[in-house]
Amino acid sequence: LRAMLEIGLDYLRLGQPLSTLSGGEAQRLKLASFLARSLAALKRPGAPPHTIFLLDEPAAGLHPVDIVKLIEALGSLVERGHSMIVIEHSPEVMVSADWIIDLGPGGGDLGGRVMAQGTPEDVAKSQSPTGQVLAKALAPRPAAPISGAALAIPPMA
Repeated sequence: LRAMLEIGLDYLRLGQPLSTLSGGEAQRLKLASFLARSLAALKRPGAPPHTIFLLDEPAAGLHPVDIVKLIEALGSLVERGHSMIVIEHSPEVMVSADWIIDLGPGGGDLGGRVMAQGTPEDVAKSQSPTGQVLAKALAPRPAAPISGAALAIPPMA
């Protein structure tokens, strides 16, 4: 159950029929299952085998807090030597990627060409739609003012 908490599926009920889960929830449930097995395998001698995960929009429909949990869970698997191939439109997930291949310029017959590739910062410099989204997501945000607070600087001794 700890893996379900880590991946943001703590709202599911025990015994809930799989047919009631969305595609993204089903993907994340499989990921949680692997995460739990992977954690258990670390306690036994011998490293777990390298696995390549292919995920299709795992963050779809997730609350921003759960997206953070998902990114952390994926990162923990990468730290254990596994690989992730993630098809995703969520800027929060894209900025955490090591490498992005931006396909476009659209879907179906309009897609399939490499528009940009590289780190999120590299793709953010491109003029592709994904690059524009990443540029906004990576832009520094001004610090929010602290209402009613005063800045106190202690005197130098």
